[in-house]
Amino acid sequence: MQSYTIGRAAPLLGVSPDTVRRWADAGRVATHRDEAGRRLIVGRDLAAFSVEVGRGAHTEDDEPRTSARNAFPGIVTALTLGDVSARVEIQAGPHRLVSVLTRESVEELGLEVGMRATARVKSTGVHVDRG
Repeated sequence: MQSYTIGRAAPLLGVSPDTVRRWADAGRVATHRDEAGRRLIVGRDLAAFSVEVGRGAHTEDDEPRTSARNAFPGIVTALTLGDVSARVEIQAGPHRLVSVLTRESVEELGLEVGMRATARVKSTGVHVDRG
């Protein structure tokens, strides 16, 4: 399972690394240390926490967040696989994006809950890029 440093987790949550450290110190999100002593967050834990943070729909500076070319980097929080189609949910800071695509596409991308992904929005469609 993929893990994230505090510095990598921060932009996925739409906050600064200092904010993530404070949340970890307060016990809001679990961390563990790697062999180099860096604090890491397990991908599944970060995915669940990003949903919690996203429900508040606020960033640190309470400014609306936009991304160049409608790209929203975030973390996969849920996958629902059908026989032919799939539903992918991505939490990108305060934004929750849902994409319905083919199961084959999800498998080719190797998407899993806790993995980094970028949702690209065009009109009413949400496209997903891995990492």
